[in-house]
Amino acid sequence: MSLALAFSRAQLGIDAPEVIVEVHLAPGLPGLSIVGLPEAAVKESKDRVRAALINVGFEFPARRITISLAPADLPKEGSRFDLAIALGILAASDQVDRQRLAAFEFLGELSLSGDIRPIHGVLPAALQARRTDRQLVVPTANGAEAALVRNCKTLCASSLLAVVAHLQGGQALPGPSNAPTDIEDNLPDLADVRGQYHARRALEIAAAGGHNLLMTGPPGTGKTMLASRLPGILPPMTEREALEAAAVSSISNQTFDPALWRKRPFRAPHHTASAVALVGGGSKPRPGEISLAHHGVLFLDELPEFSRHVLEVLREPMESGSIVISRAALQAEFPANFQLVAAMNPCHCGFLSDPSGQCNCSAEQVRRYRGRISGPILDRIDLHIDVPRMPIREINSQQTNESSLEVRERVIAARRRQMQRAGKPNEQLSNQEIKQDCQLSESDQSFLEQAAEKLRLSARAYHRVLKVARTIADLQNSERILRSQITEAASYRSCERQAAWP
Repeated sequence: MSLALAFSRAQLGIDAPEVIVEVHLAPGLPGLSIVGLPEAAVKESKDRVRAALINVGFEFPARRITISLAPADLPKEGSRFDLAIALGILAASDQVDRQRLAAFEFLGELSLSGDIRPIHGVLPAALQARRTDRQLVVPTANGAEAALVRNCKTLCASSLLAVVAHLQGGQALPGPSNAPTDIEDNLPDLADVRGQYHARRALEIAAAGGHNLLMTGPPGTGKTMLASRLPGILPPMTEREALEAAAVSSISNQTFDPALWRKRPFRAPHHTASAVALVGGGSKPRPGEISLAHHGVLFLDELPEFSRHVLEVLREPMESGSIVISRAALQAEFPANFQLVAAMNPCHCGFLSDPSGQCNCSAEQVRRYRGRISGPILDRIDLHIDVPRMPIREINSQQTNESSLEVRERVIAARRRQMQRAGKPNEQLSNQEIKQDCQLSESDQSFLEQAAEKLRLSARAYHRVLKVARTIADLQNSERILRSQITEAASYRSCERQAAWP
């Protein structure tokens, strides 16, 4: 029988569906064809595989070779199937025991010399492979990435000859080494921020409850500096969260460092970024900035300078925590559970209400500038704060501020209360959970309703004020939400309705 099977994994979003590589040798004019919706890089594998087999000393069958990548209706892309195709050809031509292939899954690109080169997307494949009884063979350069998945039986190979030797009972392939994970000390420290106590307080509340934050202030007041300190006070990611975030990085076209898999992502795209760059897309869907910020922070500096169309595409993922990209041939879903932190100037010149008196923008110019941000986007941001210019004397003060470590301890304690109560951060509470976990006394309920009417809050904004108040109560270890906590939560919506906003 001239038929052999090898197993591999495709890439579809952050999933890695199983692909069966079927190789059949038949009499006739020598040739090789690949079927099963292969794209260009997959079709070119026949030339890489032929050269690799010949250069390492194997015989390339002078027969008609048909390679089927099943399931046939799943698009295949990339060079990840090279190793499986080569081994399938060797097994079909009786140069390798075909029965041995059933116990393995193979990923890797072959060089013309027979070496195995690294590929993207090994982590999702390892997550799927651990659910099977097969061992996963990956390029040596991807070994640390695959090692992040516990209970996945992974082997590392540097060449085609090494894989064949292992299959024939020769020298065994080694397993991967574990990647280092201690990177917390490298994060920027909140102690570097001088003054801005109101902004520091808002940053702590945002970290504790996972709330979105908008900072408004003149240039040079520390908005970017504050935003960059947020990952350092967020609670550490769970293993599940870290693997989800790492899986997105693994399938992107950027370099993925397995040593940083526990580090909260911090993405800061430029305001010239397109909608596709932000949410993902392309003819072959790839994750965008919101997915690369999964379980981390998405920082949008100079918010009004972003295209209004670009900002509007954020509305759905901010609510759902995922983004679905549909194309004619396929549909891909990427996770996008990010925490939005935005910064902006109060007007076009940046000095509105600044004591320096430098602003000469008219009311119409201010209205037009701020009108670039739609009401629905602002409604989805829980905390709105002003970041004013600080006196130089206070900036040069030698007074020691709280470090990120001190703030983080309070944040972790507050987040632990939320997880014990609802199993999720307060920002993700549903309306039914808000009724259960954010109950107010009759007088406090009346007070908040009056504040909502005065601030002209929507139903969504009203519920978000409740969630922020619940977070403040958690930071203060309070079982009930108190009047002072409601007042503070409502104050973070007041600047949203100041004069000059459309």
